Amino acid sequence: MLTAPLPDVAATTAEDFFTTTQGRVYARALDARDARFDGVFFVGITTTRIYCRPVCPARVAYHSHRRFFAAAAAAEQAGYRPCLRCRPELAPGRGSCDSVSRIAGAAEHRIAAGALNGHSVTDLARELHVSERHLRRALERELGVSPLKLAQSHRLLFAKRLLADTKLPITQIAYASGFQSLRRFNASFAEQYRMPPSAVRRAPGAKNTPASRAQRPDEMLRLTLAYRAPLAWDVLLDCLAGDAIGGVEVIEGRRYGRTVEIDGHTGVMFAEDASAASAPSDKTHVNVDVSASLVPALMPLLSRLRHLFDLDAQPSAIDEHLSQGGLEALVAAHPGLRVPGAIDGFDIALRTLLRGRARPCRAQMIDASGAQSDDVAVRVTWAIGEPLETGVPGLSRLSPTAWRVVDAGVERLVSLGVMRGRADAAVAVAKLVAGGTLRLEPGGDVAAVRAALAAIRGVGDQVAAKLVSRALRWPDALSPGETALQRAAKARSSSALMAMAQRWRPWGSYAALHLRLHDEAQQSSLTARARRGATPDLNSQEDESCRMHAHASMAS
Repeated sequence: MLTAPLPDVAATTAEDFFTTTQGRVYARALDARDARFDGVFFVGITTTRIYCRPVCPARVAYHSHRRFFAAAAAAEQAGYRPCLRCRPELAPGRGSCDSVSRIAGAAEHRIAAGALNGHSVTDLARELHVSERHLRRALERELGVSPLKLAQSHRLLFAKRLLADTKLPITQIAYASGFQSLRRFNASFAEQYRMPPSAVRRAPGAKNTPASRAQRPDEMLRLTLAYRAPLAWDVLLDCLAGDAIGGVEVIEGRRYGRTVEIDGHTGVMFAEDASAASAPSDKTHVNVDVSASLVPALMPLLSRLRHLFDLDAQPSAIDEHLSQGGLEALVAAHPGLRVPGAIDGFDIALRTLLRGRARPCRAQMIDASGAQSDDVAVRVTWAIGEPLETGVPGLSRLSPTAWRVVDAGVERLVSLGVMRGRADAAVAVAKLVAGGTLRLEPGGDVAAVRAALAAIRGVGDQVAAKLVSRALRWPDALSPGETALQRAAKARSSSALMAMAQRWRPWGSYAALHLRLHDEAQQSSLTARARRGATPDLNSQEDESCRMHAHASMAS
C-alpha cells in the first residue's frame, strides 16, 4: 500500500509514469477502482480534459490517455475540469504521514481550512515559521502548485460541492467558499470549469435543483465526509465519549453532536457513519448535519471534523504495518481504528490538564452539568464557558476559550475545585495559546509544541503525547512511561516499550490506542470477575501474555 504521494506525479506523463514501480501500482489501482487510493492521486483524461478519482464509475481510459496528479489543484492548473460523476471535491484528504515535507503537509491542511481566505501567503509562512519562498517551493515540489493556486482550487471545489449538495443561495455559497465578491466568484468559476455555477445544480447527480425549495434559516445542512474503509466508528465514539462534557457534547446511539464556535459563528453539528445507518454497509462517508448559522465557517468546520474523526487516514496501510509489528491480534479486534482529533486544540488541552490525565476510552460520558458535577472539567466549563441557546436538548454550552481561561485566572479555577498545580498549568497554556505563541492545530511543529509544554510545570509526557496526537494530528505520539501501555505490551520499563515502539513508527499513536483499548478490556474483565467473587483464570491470562510478548519480541 502506497502511503505517500509521488513527488513528481503532478508533471508526469502516462508514458514516463508507467515505467516506474509506483506508476504501475497506480495503474493497477485505477484499473481495479481500488478505494484505498481514493484521494491519494487523481487521473486526468487527455481526450476529455476531465480529471477523476481512482474510484470513478466511468469507463477507464486507455493508458496513453491518462495523466496522473498528486492533487486536484495540480490537475486544474493543467487545464482539467473535475468529473461530475465521481466529484473529486468529495475525495478523502491526505493524512499527516502522506506528505514528504512537514511544511507542505501543514500548509496544505491550513489552506484547505481556509487559511488564505482573507489572509496572505506571507501570513501563512509566518505562522509556519518559514520564508514565503520556502513555503512556495515546498508546495510546488510536493503537489506541483503554488499556495495561491491550491487555495483557489479548494475554494472552487468547495463551492461546487455546496452547489450540488445544498439549497443555499449562490451568493451565500460564494462568501462561504472564501470569495470576496459574487462577481469574482462567477468569473473564477466560469474561467476554471467552463460553465456557470448554476449549471452544477442542473447536472446529473446534483442533490438540489433550482426548483427545490429555499434553505430555511433554522434548517440543518446535510453534507458528507468521505473516508477510506474500514472505519471503527463505534470505538471512535467510545473514545470521544470518554472525554466528552455534557452540555457541550452529546452522543445518541451512534450519533455524535456538539456545540461549535468558529470565528464568532456559533451553532451545533451532528455526525453519524452512513454505513452504520444503512444495509448493506457499502457507504464510505460520514453524514454531517450543520446549523445554518455555521455556513460562513463551513470550510474550516468541515476541515476540523475530518481531523476530529481522523477521516484522512489510510487504515489498510496502518493496520498492515502494525500487524507486522506484533500487534496483529489487537488490530484484528479493531480494524480501521481511528485516533480521535479535536475540533479545537485548546479545548482538548484544557480538559486533559484539568483532569490531570487522559480518561479511559470506554469511560462513561459525564452528562451531569454545572457545579454539582463530580468532574472538575465539567464544573469549569459550565462556570466560565459561554452559554449558547441552541434549541437542542443537551447542547447549551460552548467550551471555554483560551481568553476566557486567562480572564478567569488561577484563583477562579481553584475555587471551582481544580488542584492548584493543574490550575497553574491550564492558565499557563491558555496564555501561550491566547498570545499566539503556542498553536495547537493540525500541522503544527511537534518538537516545538512538546518543548513548550515540557517547560510548563505540571504538564507531563503523557499529557503532551495526547495533545500532539489529538490537537496536532501527529500520528506517531506515544508516551513510553504510560503504565497502561507498558502493561498491555508486557514491557518491563519505558525503555523497553520505546524499543518495541520503533517497529510501530510512524503510527505510534494508533499503536498506543490499540494497546490502551486492550488494557482497558483486560482491566475491566478482572474487575468484573472480582465483583462476582470468581478467581481469575491466571493460566489463560498468562497464555495471552506469552502470545503478546512473543509478538512484540519478534525481530527485536
